[in-house]
Amino acid sequence: MPPNAANPRKKPRQRRSQATWDAILDAATQLFGQEGYGATTNRIAERAGVSIGSLYQYFPNKDALLMALAERHLAEAFEVLQETFAGLLRDAPDLPETLTRLIDTSVALHQRDPAMHRLLFDQTPRTPDAVVRFRQLEDLLAAAVAQQLTRLGVGGPHPQARALLLVQGLEAQIHGAVLAPPAGISSEALVAEVRTLWLKALA
Repeated sequence: MPPNAANPRKKPRQRRSQATWDAILDAATQLFGQEGYGATTNRIAERAGVSIGSLYQYFPNKDALLMALAERHLAEAFEVLQETFAGLLRDAPDLPETLTRLIDTSVALHQRDPAMHRLLFDQTPRTPDAVVRFRQLEDLLAAAVAQQLTRLGVGGPHPQARALLLVQGLEAQIHGAVLAPPAGISSEALVAEVRTLWLKALA
């Protein structure tokens, strides 16, 4: 599949178009969550209350739907994380509390809709545009984390690099802990281990 085949055909510009766009994405979220990637575009259009032609005006295929859902998921996650960073700037907590807030926020984001989160992670096409957008988000989060590490005196000689490793590490570790914990170990125990690991690494 060509890289641009996984992108939406067009973005909504008017309020009515935005309402249709949102209805399609909401329906896709529900059906992908219930049925996985086997949910059809016809079923999604029916659930959204629009014609299949209206759906295809925006999304040429299911991959394009997943791309739009992934972008919306990232935007919502970034808003939540911004609130967490605003609280850290306001309260200036110590290192254990700072890590706890960052980890708890990431855990909550993964727990919000586990089935959909897993589907987006496993099925969303890794197009060049998607990779660029994801890296941009990582860089923004790393800059905010670097500010906190510097404030706490644990940034080392390269706080941005250390912060980027923290962002990447937490995403992978919490993803595994919440969505795919190994048999015999609870998600809570794994998250506690993640917190201990990073506290020792930074302290």
